[in-house]
Amino acid sequence: MSLRIRTSACTALAVAALAAGTVLTAPAAGAAPKAAAPKFLSASQLPPHPSSSWTAGPVKDGFPEGLGTCVSTEGVPSYDYRHREFRTDLDTNAVQLTVVADTAAHAKALAKHYDDLIRTCADRIEQGSPDIEAEGRDYGKLPVEEGARVRGVHTESSGGATDIALLSVGRDGRTVTVVQWAQLGDFGDAPVSAFKKTTTTAVNKLY
Repeated sequence: MSLRIRTSACTALAVAALAAGTVLTAPAAGAAPKAAAPKFLSASQLPPHPSSSWTAGPVKDGFPEGLGTCVSTEGVPSYDYRHREFRTDLDTNAVQLTVVADTAAHAKALAKHYDDLIRTCADRIEQGSPDIEAEGRDYGKLPVEEGARVRGVHTESSGGATDIALLSVGRDGRTVTVVQWAQLGDFGDAPVSAFKKTTTTAVNKLY
């Protein structure tokens, strides 16, 4: 199962995400002035690929489809989502999401909600797709701004296809970012140290 997209699993997980995550309170009208748009990672700030350079797509409005396996908008207020997708010439991809909440308290709750979804992602994948075995790992917290956490999710289908993804959630004030890196392989192929550096950069660039 590719962590990039699998329609049947994502449909099941969207329902599971609502059940698993805390439903957040909608932002109050006029609670805070509109913040400046957060800055995004550049291609050179992603974990280096051994044989292909990264290409960065444009920054777009909306929630990225590529995050749908582990993270969704179910149970979350209608914030203004922005994202940027990245790719290499081989089967490696990445995406960054940013969300500006109306208050720092709401951003803190949102970051916890996303981290909870990632933490429980492997279990929900197996529940939604009986032919998939999934495992999650916690790679710990990062001391950047209001904090960040890195996790990994590995999946293997009954046909033998394996995928590995690293995901992180970080926050700076009212702004939350989610970063995902994914490719074919297993935990041994995951550039954890480099991805932690990428996450730290992503959070530092929010403002």
